[in-house]
Amino acid sequence: MTAMLASVNSLAEALLVEAAAVDIIDLKQPARGALGALDVAVVAEIVRRMQPGSCVSATIGDLPMQPELILPAVQAMAATGVNYVKIGFFPGGDWQTCIAGLQTLAEQGVALVAVLFADTRPDFSIIDVLAKAGFRGVMLDTADKQLGSLTRLMTLDELQMFVDRVASLGLLSGLAGSLRVGDVAGLVQLSPDYLGFRGALCREHSRTAQLDVAQIDKLRQHWRALAY
Repeated sequence: MTAMLASVNSLAEALLVEAAAVDIIDLKQPARGALGALDVAVVAEIVRRMQPGSCVSATIGDLPMQPELILPAVQAMAATGVNYVKIGFFPGGDWQTCIAGLQTLAEQGVALVAVLFADTRPDFSIIDVLAKAGFRGVMLDTADKQLGSLTRLMTLDELQMFVDRVASLGLLSGLAGSLRVGDVAGLVQLSPDYLGFRGALCREHSRTAQLDVAQIDKLRQHWRALAY
């Protein structure tokens, strides 16, 4: 069954989604961008307070693809003890040199997840390169949240191609990007490893607002109904 990822921006929110039995607790600061990062010290404190069995991921921020920026940020975030470190592959910069450096970190045991952005129309052939470099997973998200959800930017056929390619290489696949409850049924049919949410779980569906327990419960109930 496809897992649920919830993005949180504080210890209080992390504890809230942990109590709701969300599968992956994703640490980021939406006010700082598509993959805005929380301060490393904050991430370390959240990890320390989570239950031993909780799965925690964290982003390194909306950084340009420059190895002198990407690599230290990944090392610092990995040192907090998160299970996965997420790196946004934004257009421009030096992807190949960044991947080469990240491969060294992967060989040292850092679990890396690459985030591609549907609104930049990424070439899915990069997934093969990421697999060879030792990445654990690849996620498809949206960079410009004003453009709408992932399902408006790519067809279900395109998303299925992404999920299938990632799965064929033995990596974890994730789909996110302004997803709503109504998107879940169709996306679960594609069999991604997880679906990611932020805005749908917040008050007034605003990704920079606080999480709303009622919205989390609504999504969890819908999710459970799909399992039967």
